[in-house]
Amino acid sequence: MGTAAAILDIKESDKKVLRRNVINIAWPAVTELILISLVGAIDMIMVGKLGAAAIASIGLTNQPIFLIMAIFQALNVGGTAIVSREIGAGNVGEANKATRHVIIITSILSVLIIIPAMIYVTQIYKFMGADQDVIDIGLNYFKVALIGIIFQNISLAVAAVLRGSGDTKSPMMINVGANIINVIMNYLLIFGMFGAPQLGVTGAGVATLLARMLGMIFLIGILASGRTVLRLRFKNFFSWDQSMMKKVIKIGLPSAAEQLVLRTGNLTFVRIIAGLGTVIYASHQIAISILSLSFTTGMAFAMAASALIGQSLGAEKRELAEAYGKEVRFLGSVVATTIGVLFFIFSEQIIGLYSSDPAVIKNASIALRMIAIIQPFQSSQLILAGGLRGAGDTKWPLLSTMAGIWGIRVTLGILFVLVFKMGLFGAWLAICVDQVIRYCILYMRFRTGKWKYVKI
Repeated sequence: MGTAAAILDIKESDKKVLRRNVINIAWPAVTELILISLVGAIDMIMVGKLGAAAIASIGLTNQPIFLIMAIFQALNVGGTAIVSREIGAGNVGEANKATRHVIIITSILSVLIIIPAMIYVTQIYKFMGADQDVIDIGLNYFKVALIGIIFQNISLAVAAVLRGSGDTKSPMMINVGANIINVIMNYLLIFGMFGAPQLGVTGAGVATLLARMLGMIFLIGILASGRTVLRLRFKNFFSWDQSMMKKVIKIGLPSAAEQLVLRTGNLTFVRIIAGLGTVIYASHQIAISILSLSFTTGMAFAMAASALIGQSLGAEKRELAEAYGKEVRFLGSVVATTIGVLFFIFSEQIIGLYSSDPAVIKNASIALRMIAIIQPFQSSQLILAGGLRGAGDTKWPLLSTMAGIWGIRVTLGILFVLVFKMGLFGAWLAICVDQVIRYCILYMRFRTGKWKYVKI
């Protein structure tokens, strides 16, 4: 337990040590998520060579897939919170038990949910408002992508518990390797290079599936090897502990509701934008792809906040937990502001990497400059939500998401796009207001300090 001990054996007033511990936890996650997002961007750039309909066919699958994954992300939140608390308290056996239960439930539910989704892929596309040309291009891609979710969910579960234990380096190494394989396979299978079959959009799905399978295998291998604080033992693997499962569900249930609110809201929002036409939606999807790059640093620092706050509270060091929360948010804001400046200055050049269509570049550049302005708010709300989840205080991220997504994003999206006819600018104005509102709600909750006394 060397990492956890080093994290906890300091005073909250020691700024240099606080910052070093935050950076040690955060930098592998930052590196991992940036590279993963870059791979996603490269995917979109490659697919963009096939036209706007190809971009739209992949973009329209993302929201239903995110909706499917909502429950699994909630399980991961519960797993991270429990593992970090138990590691902080020195209860490695309980942390291992939580790890086992999260993996079992994730595996079973993934299969049960994906099978019916694969049967109704055409209906899902139509529900999302896709044109027939988009459906024809993306149908097989969607089916392959759904299979890949099973492997992705298990990988995410393993990565979540490893991060909860303070190990962000192992998930980084495995996921970076898997995503490099993804890029190589994309190049071969989308365009049919070096004798590989030319599969177009479907090739992107196959490449992702293969990469996710490999990633899952290696992550499970790391847990089973005993090289980390956590150790996955296959003897009595399926033994059931009802009290542990109740803990996971108690913490994860508000996060499941949060994710369902987020994904259903985003799905509704996407349908509003899809009604503006394929070219406008392709512009939106490129902007979303770039937005995911800016999300990565906030998400990475949020992971650090979850682990550090959870471990500190597990050791009953509440003031240290608060000090970590403030330090993580400060560092995250500095990085986010830097990214915002780059996005604002080089917006057209960045969009030009995805498409040469002047209409797409014009519309997406407007959205990208709007993204740039809200970077500090976006990063801070992600980090504050991560810290609260690490404390087990998962209700407030749910409330902020409900207010931001349905109260602001969808409502203003309908008003700006459908009523005032403001087009893509109106849609992204709604997104910006949503991010600011969520930040304000979470910041006020963090200031109260009540999250430090939540019992798991």
